[in-house]
Amino acid sequence: MKISLIQPGRNNLKYLKWSYDSIRKNQGNHEVEICVADDASTDSTWDWCLEMMDKDPLFKALKWDGPERVGHTILYDRLVNEVATNDICMIYHADMYLCPGALDAIEDELKEKTIVSLTRIEPPLHPDGPEKILKDFGVEPEEFKEQELLEFLDSRVPNDDITEGIFAPWAFWKSDFQEIGGHDPLYAPQSKEDSDIFNRFQLNGIKFIQTWHGCVYHMTCRGSRRNTVDKAKNIYEDSPEWLAQNMRSTRNFIRKWGHFVKHDALMKPIIPSKYNIGIILSQNDPKLLKELEPWCSNIYCDNELRKHYIELEQKDTIMNLSERVLPFSNEKNNEILVTIGNVYSQQDINYISQLPEILDADNELREEEFPCKFKLGNLEIEIFNLNTFEYDLINL
Repeated sequence: MKISLIQPGRNNLKYLKWSYDSIRKNQGNHEVEICVADDASTDSTWDWCLEMMDKDPLFKALKWDGPERVGHTILYDRLVNEVATNDICMIYHADMYLCPGALDAIEDELKEKTIVSLTRIEPPLHPDGPEKILKDFGVEPEEFKEQELLEFLDSRVPNDDITEGIFAPWAFWKSDFQEIGGHDPLYAPQSKEDSDIFNRFQLNGIKFIQTWHGCVYHMTCRGSRRNTVDKAKNIYEDSPEWLAQNMRSTRNFIRKWGHFVKHDALMKPIIPSKYNIGIILSQNDPKLLKELEPWCSNIYCDNELRKHYIELEQKDTIMNLSERVLPFSNEKNNEILVTIGNVYSQQDINYISQLPEILDADNELREEEFPCKFKLGNLEIEIFNLNTFEYDLINL
């Protein structure tokens, strides 16, 4: 199998070196092209890339000069589209050790219209989950217990069940990636871009497979979230930069999809319907506007409040908020209108955030003649149609 591993990196050179050694040591008889993007690093990453490109004909790299990071949301796609030469690629993090036999397991499962994820073995830095193996073989390359890991791999009996989770590292056909337009720059530089593209793959008919016969050892979050060379205090706390960006990306994910990231216990996406919802906000309340705006296609409010909100919030999204946040007097053309009056509770706010799932679950509502009106808590809801639009989100 010929495969291109896609690895953006920022100030995580020691992990890139550690990861590179494991790939070359354990790639078996596969032809592995390693594609690295240096995201304006200050730790000599680019010098190492130049050295490796001289030594290894299957090592390729590009550089983002910065000075600010552009992020892996953008660099993943540049590597896939501009650097990788193989039909099969794999999103692969710098803090991952490729275990023996992992690429054999991918080759066994990667059929047409599939994406294959390797099983992660991780130290206990995050809660356990049924999709991974929690076992500590070290949290830094200099303390990595390689021999103990190899002995563990030799002794374990892999799960033969087919599970359908998707997470890094994930191997895919470049043509399937390019068909939907790759990652959405809405989430740049990072966070939630993976959940977005997983939703779009699933809606586009791609089957997900997690192979339990192939593994990586994953030190977790050393790309930026907990990289002590790049603004993180330690490996146990998320950096303030990552936390701020994660909040922005979460709000943008909700704006686009109408719900929080959802998946089952084994990490297969759950995708509620996307409805055309308008919220009529009677209150002149900036905090309430900020809380509600992501949960709808449009929100109608006082015009001065609208202008002030757009001025503050537009910097955090590439979506045009002037088209989403409209004056109270504007014509209201949404298929579902939700009016929140002077009396409301936190439960009413929760209803708005759960409205797609509530509408999906109400089979009797589909027998109603539209338009129809009803109350949900203190909310007044008027429905003109129940068309859904999640499939419109597949392509960028």
